[in-house]
Amino acid sequence: MRGAKRIAFMSVLTAAALIVFIIEAQIPPIVPVPGVKLGLANIITLVAMYLLSRKEAGLVLLMRIILGAVFAGSPSSFLFSAFGGLLAYAVMCALKGPVPENRMWLISIIAAVAHNLGQMIVCVLVVKTPGILVYLPLLIVSGILTGAFTGVAAMYLVRAIRKIKL
Repeated sequence: MRGAKRIAFMSVLTAAALIVFIIEAQIPPIVPVPGVKLGLANIITLVAMYLLSRKEAGLVLLMRIILGAVFAGSPSSFLFSAFGGLLAYAVMCALKGPVPENRMWLISIIAAVAHNLGQMIVCVLVVKTPGILVYLPLLIVSGILTGAFTGVAAMYLVRAIRKIKL
């Protein structure tokens, strides 16, 4: 995939991630704990990581974070999404090579936990209350569960997209 087709594919992935993010933002929380959500837009980030370059996947993520804050968020939600997203992205970049593609769910779990850790760091810095870390064990468990789900979904989506031979 080259040139304009690649840019168009990045745009489609960005739009898909934004749509999923906005729809998920409308779903009531499954667990009554702040910060616990499925993170379905991360499926698209993982897909971009495996079908495009790391840099291009980072651009898709960055655009989703910026546009998500514009359309469905606030400056504070941007801060939380950006810091968590960048930590998750760093994990994905580091693990993509050593972890085989059929273990994408493992990368997703570690990235989801990193995302939650990033958000907790921002929360502690913004609220200036380290006591908020009491939520960390629950966020780690939720990151493991949701990361496994999004990782498996991304793995199957990558396989399906490859079959249509972009």
